[in-house]
Amino acid sequence: MDVEMSGESNTTVKKKSKKRVYLPGNHKNDGELECDHSAYIMLHEAQTGNPCLSFDIVRDNLGNSREEYPLTAYLVGGTQAESTHTNTLIAMKLYNMHKTQKKSSEDGSDLDSDSDSDSEDDEDEKPLMSFALIKHPGCVNRIRCTVADGTTLAASWSELGNVSVWNLMPQLAALDSEQLMKSYIDENKRGSTRPLFTFSGHQVEGFGLDWSPTVPGVLASGDCKRDIHVWQPVEGGTWRVDQRPLVGHVASVEDLQWSPNERSVLASCSVDQSIRIWDTRCVPNKACKLTVSKAHESDVNVISWNRNEPFIASGGDDGVVNIWDLRQFKDGTAVAMFKHHTEPITTIEWHPSEASIFASGGSDNQIALWDLSVERDEEAGEDDMEELPQQLLFIHQGQDDIKELHWHPQLPGVVFSTAQSGFSVFRTISV
Repeated sequence: MDVEMSGESNTTVKKKSKKRVYLPGNHKNDGELECDHSAYIMLHEAQTGNPCLSFDIVRDNLGNSREEYPLTAYLVGGTQAESTHTNTLIAMKLYNMHKTQKKSSEDGSDLDSDSDSDSEDDEDEKPLMSFALIKHPGCVNRIRCTVADGTTLAASWSELGNVSVWNLMPQLAALDSEQLMKSYIDENKRGSTRPLFTFSGHQVEGFGLDWSPTVPGVLASGDCKRDIHVWQPVEGGTWRVDQRPLVGHVASVEDLQWSPNERSVLASCSVDQSIRIWDTRCVPNKACKLTVSKAHESDVNVISWNRNEPFIASGGDDGVVNIWDLRQFKDGTAVAMFKHHTEPITTIEWHPSEASIFASGGSDNQIALWDLSVERDEEAGEDDMEELPQQLLFIHQGQDDIKELHWHPQLPGVVFSTAQSGFSVFRTISV
């Protein structure tokens, strides 16, 4: 099935006829929020019906570093429906995503045309979405995707306390073929598809989940009790899960991240306010190599491991972003701290190729793009922007209660994010 997407967001305030930058938390803000389309190269929105609060990017075979529009992307997400029996995994194809940046006049106002040809062009350039569903037991707390031995796999954390691995190849094939999609629907593969493997040893639900980027098929899962289990793939398309959990946290494990270059090194964060680095080769109760016991003033919700430099970024309920240099991790002091978000941070991720750039999002309905290499221009005049951190590049708004964001590794500068209000797809002029 194909559905139309749309393009809306709020990044500026319009008061009378004068535009100025909207600053979250600024007491001077008033007027009507209005999107500044000139700040975006591309901006689209999508809806999935039931909230889909966790998702991941599916790597495709269309090529890397794709700059030619319209763009195409594949995602996999999981729903959080009110009824346990109506939840699904959703394989999605978002395509025909054109640039949306509008030309502006000298006074900063958008230039629009009322010609029939422009209307026809707008119709042709509407973004579209196709999707294939898989019935899922319980709400999907978190979903993560990988490719192992040429097969696209998704791991899903269920609210029922189980972690399952799914083969997404039939669903992805259906997204590219009308005939296969018809067969998929006619044969009710939504209801008949079963996971390749399910682990119920956690006994409680959880959120921590990550595939190893260095060893195909290796997975780690962490639960709301405190336990982390490491999975190893075995012959026959199944997994062996070490029943002995990694011991160290004393409260819920909120997020997990494998090292991008060390095959046995894993990072975790927890409600117990700590961040831990594990060597999974060690005896489980002695596996923790390094610990920062008080990484934040409250729950540590999310972490992200830089793919290019020895940095980990973390975000917590305190609304703070901390940057940790692993070469100084044992000192227990962050090398940078940013307090911009006004509510808990729920998602954070480094840019896949630019070592100094990352994005953070949270319950304050904003996504912030950051560049650690930026320094303030001391010769610039003072204005409302003076109160912002100098490394803050961009603030994206327009979504309610943001839950996750991901940079697309094959579409330079493109960010996908999900919230209670739906998906947003954008690329800014800043990155």
